[in-house]
Amino acid sequence: MKLALIRARYDPFGGAERFLNSAADSLVAQGASPTIITRAWPQSAGAAIAHKIVNPRFVTSAGRDRGFARAACELLQTEKFDLVQSYERLACCDVFHAVDGVHAEWLAQRKRVQNPLKQFGVRINPHHRYVLDAERRMYHSPKLRAVICISRMVKQDVLRHYDIAPEKLHVIYGSIDTELFHPRLRDQHRHDLRQQLGIAVDVPVAIYVGSGFERKGVAGFLTSVAKVPGLNAIVVGRDKRMAHYQALANSIGLTNRVIFTGGISDVRPYYAASDVFVMPTLYEPFGLVFGEAMACGLPVVASSQSGAADWIEHGVDGFVVDALDTMAIKYSIEAALADPAIGKRARAKVLPHTQAATSAQYASLYRHLLA
Repeated sequence: MKLALIRARYDPFGGAERFLNSAADSLVAQGASPTIITRAWPQSAGAAIAHKIVNPRFVTSAGRDRGFARAACELLQTEKFDLVQSYERLACCDVFHAVDGVHAEWLAQRKRVQNPLKQFGVRINPHHRYVLDAERRMYHSPKLRAVICISRMVKQDVLRHYDIAPEKLHVIYGSIDTELFHPRLRDQHRHDLRQQLGIAVDVPVAIYVGSGFERKGVAGFLTSVAKVPGLNAIVVGRDKRMAHYQALANSIGLTNRVIFTGGISDVRPYYAASDVFVMPTLYEPFGLVFGEAMACGLPVVASSQSGAADWIEHGVDGFVVDALDTMAIKYSIEAALADPAIGKRARAKVLPHTQAATSAQYASLYRHLLA
């Protein structure tokens, strides 16, 4: 069986690619031979993985995406595959893996923090117009046989924005390595890392992990932390407007209470040094970092606009609040810090989501499609 997996920008360590790699492993286990079609192939990805480079020239981001889509679909006309699974919005795919969620919904959520001028800029932005058009054409394509949604939230968003048969939508969550992410990390790393960061052992710490600070709610995170007396914060991730968020932290009194680490290759010691995970994201299709924090025994405060909220029962094994309700986030942080049992229940909640369980769901879907 020849299978095509399409991802324009392949990063072997990216969150979306972790879903892709999991699907690829399931396909290989069934005797399939997957080929990744991409614009570029980084050395870190390994030459052993079959791949084809499709990278036509472009000037704008919209031209880049349009050119890649056209070239990828043309390649599928000349080289036949038994199944085409895309991670980009292409009308020529059999299966769409919605790792990036629904663009129309992201723009709807983004409006909540944008003034009218910025909203107008988004409406006339050629890139967003292209993505919306590509998304609509893909979901309405007669060729599309299945959509893998990485959360119930994504499934609901698809049905809200597009006319598609519900039976085509299949929810398959990402898997969590609960041995790699484990409460025992606390004993291994907590004391040393806190000493390195200059954080006293008895000070409560909230952690945020993720790049792309506007979408993932760093402003709301900082504002909420500032409302909790004595709470320190760690922001792990990259953003081109890092200086803006550091200035915001200073302006609301967090000068000596927040640490911006930048990008970190192994975030586990930072989970171990923290007491609660908080990400009030405006829109997150799932967010494996939520599950990883839960596996480490951290109580999690998630937004209702994150797919990981599927795994959380509010007040029992975590908290689910509106991304812009900073008082609700504050109260949730305080409740999480007051009850250590919430973190224990959070870990128990993610234990069933193993690689084996996820692979079995992929395998079942692929057997049906390839029958």
